[in-house]
Amino acid sequence: MKKADFIDRVIIYVKGGKGGDGSASFRHEKYVPKGGPDGGDGGDGGFVFLRANPNLSTLLSVSEKKKYIAQNGENGMGGKKHGKNGEDIIIDVPVGTVVKDLETGELIADLDKPGMVVCVARGGRGGRGNVHFKSPTMRTPKIAERGSDGEERKLILELKLLADVALVGYPNVGKSSFISKVSNARPKIAEYPFTTLIPNLGVVTVNDTQFVIADIPGLIKGAHKGVGLGNIFLRHVERCSVIAHIIDISGIEGRDPVQDYFDIRNELEFFSKELAKKEEIVIANKIDLIDEKELNEKIKKLEHAIGKEIFPISTLTGEGIKKVMYTLYEKIKESKKLYENKEIINEKIKRPKPVWIRLPERFPIEIERDEDGEYIVTGTYVEQWAKRLNLNQRDGFKRFMELLNKNGLEEKLRKAGVKNGDTVWIAGRAFEYKE
Repeated sequence: MKKADFIDRVIIYVKGGKGGDGSASFRHEKYVPKGGPDGGDGGDGGFVFLRANPNLSTLLSVSEKKKYIAQNGENGMGGKKHGKNGEDIIIDVPVGTVVKDLETGELIADLDKPGMVVCVARGGRGGRGNVHFKSPTMRTPKIAERGSDGEERKLILELKLLADVALVGYPNVGKSSFISKVSNARPKIAEYPFTTLIPNLGVVTVNDTQFVIADIPGLIKGAHKGVGLGNIFLRHVERCSVIAHIIDISGIEGRDPVQDYFDIRNELEFFSKELAKKEEIVIANKIDLIDEKELNEKIKKLEHAIGKEIFPISTLTGEGIKKVMYTLYEKIKESKKLYENKEIINEKIKRPKPVWIRLPERFPIEIERDEDGEYIVTGTYVEQWAKRLNLNQRDGFKRFMELLNKNGLEEKLRKAGVKNGDTVWIAGRAFEYKE
């Protein structure tokens, strides 16, 4: 059994991998003097997925890393060999995680079912190799596409599921002491009613399964009518799996443990019949304050009255707490029907289509002149085509310039006042202009 911190909101950066570049290669085989193009396509970039894992109850593991960047696809190779796709990243989050885009506030997904998967960043598609560019007029194409960039975004992950275990019981029975003993929660503890004014949350890990315990404050007789603020907090436990009902078995404050139990049970039933039907374990605290004979008599009386097994503990000495935690674990596992890790991990994840933007062949071109008198060719699609085509390849550069001329590059330069000998910048390359 381990303690853990409760983290219910994190911001992360995710990025899909870049697609691999296509290859511009040619067959080189004995007795084949004019081998044709055989450049393969680049592999797709890796994707980033979020997966709802019911064995988690906090975003702690996600918060330990701020950036999740999937692997790039490998470049294509000769022999029509396709580059390997980049490895995906699968981020496990608790069931009940709400995913939003940080910049737009858009709701991307509500992972409310175990095993549910959502893609949050697609990888880029790999570029095509030169086998795709062979034509009757271009028999030896020295051209291949570069792969597309993957998607990137910042995400807000918020956990809406509050607790797996709800601690209920009268004030001062030891709920806050219990939660501080078994988790990293540090509630204020004092000997007066309504000490806890907000639910204290603690996270415990048992057998690699995390679960959240919530201390529900101010629950006393009459809570469903608004007495003691209990009705405000009862709604926090409606989605819990197990109720842990703590009773002060010592009776040193003059209270009857049996009566206290039924008072609290009545409040639960008044508030919600469904809540009252949930799994429950009854914990008798403060066994260190009475002798063994009196303890056995009181436990026997309580068991006879409520018809349930009683778990005696001392939050002061720690006696009996380990048994309680493993009992809670078993009941949570049964109630939530937790998947085994291997079942979730081996579930086949469907990839959507990778990122690939079809670029138009007709697009606007703009000409700017800088302070040195040099001309700069700009435009959204000018830059995107320059990125798509490998301008270091003979036919890639030729194709790029054909596109620019088709869209009126020469005419726009003349209108901008260009003269022979002037410098023109296109896609980061300098050219000397000649009519």
